[in-house]
Amino acid sequence: MPQPVKPARASSTTAQRHRVRQELAAAAMHLFATQGYEATTVDEIAAAAGVARRTFFRHFRSKEEAIFPDHDDTLVRVGQVLDSAEPHEHPLDTVCRGITEVLRMYAEAPEVSVERYRLTREIPILREREIASVARYERLFTRYLLGHFDEGAHHDGDDDPLLAEVAASAVVAAHNHVLRRWLRAGGKGDVEAQLDHAFEVIKQTFGTGIGRRPAPAPAPVLASQQGEVIVAVARTDASPAEVMRTIEKALKGA
Repeated sequence: MPQPVKPARASSTTAQRHRVRQELAAAAMHLFATQGYEATTVDEIAAAAGVARRTFFRHFRSKEEAIFPDHDDTLVRVGQVLDSAEPHEHPLDTVCRGITEVLRMYAEAPEVSVERYRLTREIPILREREIASVARYERLFTRYLLGHFDEGAHHDGDDDPLLAEVAASAVVAAHNHVLRRWLRAGGKGDVEAQLDHAFEVIKQTFGTGIGRRPAPAPAPVLASQQGEVIVAVARTDASPAEVMRTIEKALKGA
């Protein structure tokens, strides 16, 4: 019967995996920058990192994937942020916390991130790989926000599904905007503070709309007493004309 992996051993294995992936990524970026993407082979990347070809393919499916070593692990961390959110936390706040994990992945190694950004600008296939990676976060956030709404109860005027997708896209777009600006500045400055400001803009736009359901229209007449006192009920967002019509109906029905 297989023995369970001890925590210390599991931690050591994870650290070794992370180290190898980082070394392969560094080797790939160096070779892409010095001899070109097309001229670089997987064998050369593996040799530069001091590992065998089969080891490379244990970690990455292709050479373009090699310069994005952390997206898989970061996606897992983002999922954990969403799954562990407190019930009282607004779902949009949770999504903002989730994508902050992505930003921290880049901010942990500014020099590497800046060089990767330069390469993705110059090599279309790397740019496509980056776009595909970002799309995974957006899909995760959209599913999370939609999960807070009853999709089986769609009705006229229910904009929650629309707001969920637009808000998820807005959070990702804000992250990308702040990240690009930081990378173009050479990885200098408090990038998390910049992202927090962008989040405030998004929350002001979407924060009060997501999850809001139209209130049911109240009955025009609540009570009538002794033929003299009429109690009418109107919605707080009703126009003056609607209020007058409600009163007229109540008087006619008295």
